[in-house]
Amino acid sequence: MAAQVSTHVTLLNRMRVEGDSAAWREFTYRYGALVRAVARRNGLQAADADDVLQNVLIGLSKALPHFCYDPLRARFRTFLQCIVQRVIYQRFRQKKAGGAIQLINDLQGDDPADTIWEAEWRQYHLRRAMEAIDVEFTTRDRTAFTMYIGSKKPAAETAETLGISVDQVYQAKSRIMKRLEELIAMQIKEEG
Repeated sequence: MAAQVSTHVTLLNRMRVEGDSAAWREFTYRYGALVRAVARRNGLQAADADDVLQNVLIGLSKALPHFCYDPLRARFRTFLQCIVQRVIYQRFRQKKAGGAIQLINDLQGDDPADTIWEAEWRQYHLRRAMEAIDVEFTTRDRTAFTMYIGSKKPAAETAETLGISVDQVYQAKSRIMKRLEELIAMQIKEEG
């Protein structure tokens, strides 16, 4: 799926329509990795994280016909967070026979659920923005950016490895960082 055109509101509305499997695929494409990552950060195994995603989709399919998203009541990210955390909690409840207090402590561990959600939400935005970067920038620029920023290689070493000037490394970093900031700001504005 190359480009997503639906905002979260229009995507939710499309998901309400019976038989719009493309909307469900788009939702899974957009938010599946986020849901799985939050589940994993809460201590669930990969198979359990897949089950959490499946249960989120099942819960949405049951709730959406009677649900009207109101951005004045809560942001989309809060709406999705509540659903995901509820499903994760239910997953823990299924796996443990302990009391509710112990389940909440197990679910949160050292990181409160909100902290985990926020960290994964930021990663979600970065992943989406990086998909656009992969299309908009040359392989050389992306490689220079990844080596210099991601791998923390010195600019001179990055330039030498790629056969470009140090100035070109700095330019690639600057252009990509600026574009990432723009893309993430657009995503945040879109989510309401």
